[in-house]
Amino acid sequence: MRLRRAGALLVLALLVVALVLIVSGVGTGASTHSSSNARVARAPSAAPPREHPRHHPNALANDPVGAITRVLSYTPYISLGSHRRREIALTFDDGPSPYTPQILSVLERNHVPATFFEIGRSVGLYPAYTRRLARAGEVIGDHTETHPPLAALSPASQQNELREAANAITHAGAPAPHLFRPPYGSFNQDTLGLLHQDRLLMVLWSVDTSDYLRPAPAKIAYVALSGARPGAVILMHDGGGDRSHTVAALPRIIARLRERGYRLVTVPQLLHDDPPPHGQPPPTPLSGV
Repeated sequence: MRLRRAGALLVLALLVVALVLIVSGVGTGASTHSSSNARVARAPSAAPPREHPRHHPNALANDPVGAITRVLSYTPYISLGSHRRREIALTFDDGPSPYTPQILSVLERNHVPATFFEIGRSVGLYPAYTRRLARAGEVIGDHTETHPPLAALSPASQQNELREAANAITHAGAPAPHLFRPPYGSFNQDTLGLLHQDRLLMVLWSVDTSDYLRPAPAKIAYVALSGARPGAVILMHDGGGDRSHTVAALPRIIARLRERGYRLVTVPQLLHDDPPPHGQPPPTPLSGV
């Protein structure tokens, strides 16, 4: 009887041990699975954060006037960037003209974008050149209808100069301009008020190549390169006279700037990447004559 009872207890003990082992095995498996799930759940946090849209290389293409609008919120003009990036904007005034396609060809061969400030009267003479610039992705700004020194005009006359040129540019098939360059660097408070009203950013310059005087191509290149620095805005011309020397100088300017590690950009791209600093002094007229 005692042996039978001891055998029964032994069997019962073995059953209890087996049950414990089974339960422990299930628990261990569940814990391992849970731990694996935890690692999967945490994996995304270890990945690098998504690039902020304003640092995306195509951000400007998706918002062409956004950079201009942001800069206009704190200053009415730009003549130079903030020097944070090795970028330079090449700009051309007084076109379009028969030299505009030649300059565009140099830019396209070298994969360089630029900004053109066009005279409305010239756009009326060569609308196809304006369309070609726009289709090539170049930026086109307002340079008045007849190229007068604005400071010598009444506010009403200044407004006509601005709006007639803008109309000529859009009628030629280009986007409405959001940038403006005053002929001869001449402007006054009335000009600034009109620009504010029409949401136009005034673009001055930091380097004047004086190519309108038709110096030798080597001289034009020398002046452009001498003034090169991060954020520079270089002034040249594609209209207003014989610009063959500018055409000849342009490949050298592009090559030397690239050798120095500069990236050549449009004015809106410069505003996007290297905007002018806050707290700039009020703009002062410049002489381009």
